[in-house]
Amino acid sequence: MLNNQTVEKLQDMKLKAMAQMLSEPMPSDLALSFEERLGLMVEKEWMAKKNTKIKRLLRSATLGLDACIEGIEYSSNRAIDKQSILELASCVFIEKSLNIITTGKTGSGKTYLICAFGSNACRKGYSVKYYRIPELLLEIQDAKAHNEYSKFMKGIQKVRLLILDDIGLRSYSLEESRDILEIAESRYNKGSMILAGQIAHGQWYELFPDPTIADAIMDRIIHNSYILELDSKISLREIMAAKRMRIMDEL
Repeated sequence: MLNNQTVEKLQDMKLKAMAQMLSEPMPSDLALSFEERLGLMVEKEWMAKKNTKIKRLLRSATLGLDACIEGIEYSSNRAIDKQSILELASCVFIEKSLNIITTGKTGSGKTYLICAFGSNACRKGYSVKYYRIPELLLEIQDAKAHNEYSKFMKGIQKVRLLILDDIGLRSYSLEESRDILEIAESRYNKGSMILAGQIAHGQWYELFPDPTIADAIMDRIIHNSYILELDSKISLREIMAAKRMRIMDEL
């Protein structure tokens, strides 16, 4: 009877994992001392809540690809340093409000890499949001049309890691440049960004029509950034295709 009441109270407090362990104990649990069993229940509840939070963060991040740090390819044909990637995967750059800039031609693995960083950040408890720049600019226009621009921009500002993909597919209008500057300004020394594009970051200046705005954007983005250039002799898609062929041959 006492156990039933305790289980109900645990469920009422949303401690479902602990409630389940108490109501449906494993035979091995019964041999444990009170302290050991309590510690095991707390550990299981903590893990359940942590996993729930990670799932929520990953869902909110809307990452472009299902990627992970462990899945990054470090072949001799790719200009990518494993030690640098692992250091960035520690997420110290997020704690210091620094940025990452990744450039490389189509198929070089930019999107996979930045989504791997995003997924890794979610698993470490950071809020993340992924946008392709063209889609972000459309959402900003929609927010303006519905008088929700301020609310939308505040939402972006709150995210610990903002990922912007496909920078430089085209030049930007003056209004779009101002919106990008607003994002860069709001996150400068306050939040981290990961930016990816096909053209070298030194050419991003030319994407903006107003030199003053271009200077301001580049100053806020480049000044605090790690630069990862992924240009290589062979694309990631070709590497992954070859890897799949090797696996098939081994089966």
